[in-house]
Amino acid sequence: MRGRAVGRTAFSIAVAAVLTCLSACTTAGTAEPAEPTGASARALKAVERATGRAGSARVESTTVMGGELSLTAAGALGWEDGLTGTLTITYTGGTTAETMRRLGTTSMEARYLPDAYYARMGDAFADRVGGRHWIKYVYADLEDLGGEAGAGFADGMRDTTPDRAVKLLLGSEDVRRVGEETTRGRRTTHWTGTVGGADERIVDIWVDGQDLLVKKTERGRTASGELSQTAYYSDYGVEVAAERPPAADTADFKELLREPGDGS
Repeated sequence: MRGRAVGRTAFSIAVAAVLTCLSACTTAGTAEPAEPTGASARALKAVERATGRAGSARVESTTVMGGELSLTAAGALGWEDGLTGTLTITYTGGTTAETMRRLGTTSMEARYLPDAYYARMGDAFADRVGGRHWIKYVYADLEDLGGEAGAGFADGMRDTTPDRAVKLLLGSEDVRRVGEETTRGRRTTHWTGTVGGADERIVDIWVDGQDLLVKKTERGRTASGELSQTAYYSDYGVEVAAERPPAADTADFKELLREPGDGS
């Protein structure tokens, strides 16, 4: 029994590390930008408003974080009343993919609800936790996970929407318009800037004639190595659905950490 409990706890901690990497890769940071001025600010403010009003979009992204993580994600997200939506996340390389492979899967379904995040794991995970396939991460609980890191995790999960990149660029001291480009067959305006302070990253966005993001990239460094992420957005206003998984098929992350016999 003790070995089984230890296995459960170790597994839940490993998944927490995976999701922390994911939240770091889907947003350039959570600091509130300073109030901008000038022509660039006016143009980006229009983008922020248009993207925010759209309320939802389809998302495709790829992320690489040093030797620790590489993944793809695809699905739809909404942000009118808290973060909602569903993504299919596939771990394609790095140590994280190896961890997931040992747990019987390299792909999972992620459901975002305003109060919590749910990750559907494979049958191997279910075998370890009484037949339950889902892990539930309540944002309020994550605020207590690892101090500031936990707070950043929770914020990151809520701030994965395309308008966040625009807000961050509005706080960049070196934001500039690069020029006109064709992106996925659409005429776009390319903007770039440095964000993040100590955790400095270069963020680029491509915006169409309706002031909506078509593409976003991030480049920088993390403790795990070089970070690169590319996301594409389409189908703004798409209907988004994310049902809460059945309670009987869900393991709460906080409860997994409290499993007896973990040496705490």
